[in-house]
Amino acid sequence: MSKLSGKTAIVTGASKGIGAQIAKELAAAGAAVVVNYSSSKEGADRVVADIIENEGQAISVQGNVANSADVKRMFEEASKVFGSIDVLVNNAGIYKFESIENVSEEEFHLSFNTNVLGSILMIQEALKYFPANGGSIINISSTASKNPVINSSIYSASKGAVDSLTVALSKELGARNIRVNAVAPGGTDTEGTQNLGIVGSDREKALAKVTPLGRFGKPQDIAPVVVFLASDDSAWLTGERITASGGFR
Repeated sequence: MSKLSGKTAIVTGASKGIGAQIAKELAAAGAAVVVNYSSSKEGADRVVADIIENEGQAISVQGNVANSADVKRMFEEASKVFGSIDVLVNNAGIYKFESIENVSEEEFHLSFNTNVLGSILMIQEALKYFPANGGSIINISSTASKNPVINSSIYSASKGAVDSLTVALSKELGARNIRVNAVAPGGTDTEGTQNLGIVGSDREKALAKVTPLGRFGKPQDIAPVVVFLASDDSAWLTGERITASGGFR
């Protein structure tokens, strides 16, 4: 029997990259998966098609995690198809690297609205749909929350807030058997890091050089950690931040 059989998971920002791989591996572990996307319907539909082709269950639902009306609708649509929600993965995120002089108010609010407020809104709504026996919340953080790289002030600050939110809510929700943990990836080869020109660059080589396992990460390195935290294998873990970075700190 699959370790997540009978459970339903919502994964935000799951049309590509780490989120897409998380959705696929949750489904492979037996969960019914709601693949959330903000703008890339084509990408989300590809993820759903891949899951169904491999005999899993999945639907795609559009929604901006920083918009409370979208969040409410997302859960309503998920519940109509799958019933209660057991696992929430807050993966949707924005990252942009630039000097502090060039950070605008708009960029600040966009980053914090997605990375922090979005997680809060999703968690607030998830609490209405978790079953009486509890649930699992996994927030996707970053090694940048504790070891910021140059020109990452806003992104790193937002992920530091995600870390604090994780610990605070683990204490607040523990009595309801709702576990709250975080996964902090290091440098990872995704569409985002490719578009930023990091993959294949000297920067990737430099990061790989200071990573004990000697390479950049892949989404396949991150997703199994999320599956573990979603399952009963981690039933005694809450308030934890697991660094999935090949040893990079």
